[in-house]
Amino acid sequence: MEKMRGLSHLFMTIYLHNFSTFMVIPAITDVTMAAICPGMDECSSAIYLSGFQQAIVGIGSLVMMPLLGNLSDKYGRKALLTIPMVFTIIPLAILAYSRSRTFFYLYYVLRTLTAMFCEGSVHCLALAYVADNIPAGRRASAFGILSGIGSAAFVCGNLSTRFLSTPSTFQVATAVAVVALGYMRFFLPDSVVDGDDPLTAPIVPKGKLDGACPDDDSEDKTQVFKKAPSLGDTVALLRSSLTFLQAAIVAFFGNLADVGLHASMMYYLKAQFHFNKNQFADLMVISGIAGTISQLLIMPILAPMIGEARLLSIGLFFNCVHMILYSVAWAAWVPYAAAMFSVLFVFAHPCMRTIVSKQVGSCEQGKAQGCISGICQLANVVSPLVFSPLTALFLSDSAPFHFPGFSIMCVGFASMIAFIQSVMMRVAPSTSDARVSSCHSLA
Repeated sequence: MEKMRGLSHLFMTIYLHNFSTFMVIPAITDVTMAAICPGMDECSSAIYLSGFQQAIVGIGSLVMMPLLGNLSDKYGRKALLTIPMVFTIIPLAILAYSRSRTFFYLYYVLRTLTAMFCEGSVHCLALAYVADNIPAGRRASAFGILSGIGSAAFVCGNLSTRFLSTPSTFQVATAVAVVALGYMRFFLPDSVVDGDDPLTAPIVPKGKLDGACPDDDSEDKTQVFKKAPSLGDTVALLRSSLTFLQAAIVAFFGNLADVGLHASMMYYLKAQFHFNKNQFADLMVISGIAGTISQLLIMPILAPMIGEARLLSIGLFFNCVHMILYSVAWAAWVPYAAAMFSVLFVFAHPCMRTIVSKQVGSCEQGKAQGCISGICQLANVVSPLVFSPLTALFLSDSAPFHFPGFSIMCVGFASMIAFIQSVMMRVAPSTSDARVSSCHSLA
């Protein structure tokens, strides 16, 4: 009961945080276009600027994700969650105050800097928190529920945007981000509690959690965590398990495709079908509702029946199909039909994270999830460098041939690589218990 109360507060924290960040997505494209290219539906400068921001954020996050995950193993998930949740508020507050060109560029700079800490870190730490408190056999369902909570926030945030003006959207987002921070600080119990060894005592009493950390060698653990994780530590973690390495490859190409789609899709739809904030919100609400229903109701049933590996392949296959459908959209209703594939492709991310969590001991969860998040952020660096120029080229008058969705088609091919790798993956049995004695061997 105590464990479920802790997770319920985590779920509410994630819901509020995601609500505040997701609700501004439909509006930010219009704000960017209005500040850089007012009155235009096509703007290469906006595409390049967004791509540059994503690449810089990816470089910073590539360093910060493993560090935050590693530090959370020592200082607790709650303490490290505070950092990105505070930084999230700052850029939102700027656009809540004004969306003029001057304030937009101020937002752009601060958003780039703060996103190095915020981009993906809240979700990464939440996954480690869940892994602290849920046995290995139930993590796929728990991760699915966590992703479902995020999808529910995605739906509600975008639905709110549909009925709010642009200024009100950023004002409400800022207020909800503040509430999320306050709720987390007051109500969320940490997954590290006081005891003989406060750095390793889980929220669930020892023996009730798969692969609980041992209480001995605390002095060695303290020494291990005195240094930040290096590139060599990441390589050692990747080499510790073939399954972990294969999951990292899937994570890279899957995230490469996802980031490429999200960076290109809105500019593509605006140029091709003249979508605006309201149409973007409608599209995201449809995708979010389908994904929420799938993650909360379907995935907890299917995961124990067919396993995370098969469910991962199913998700990646339909992710590839829906991207290719976007790229060849011949009418304005086609993107809405493609969004419905969310009911299947949302399986991919939580299944991949579950597979990763089962390859390490319980006091390596933050490090493992941080490593995968860092690899995802590497994809965040590469993706805009490849797909932003491609999108700008094929949406311009100087395209070598007429195919506005060509960049999204290429994104689909990247997703296909992730799918092929997932089919080749052979998931090893959970090693959480076997690796407990070596929880502090990778630092």
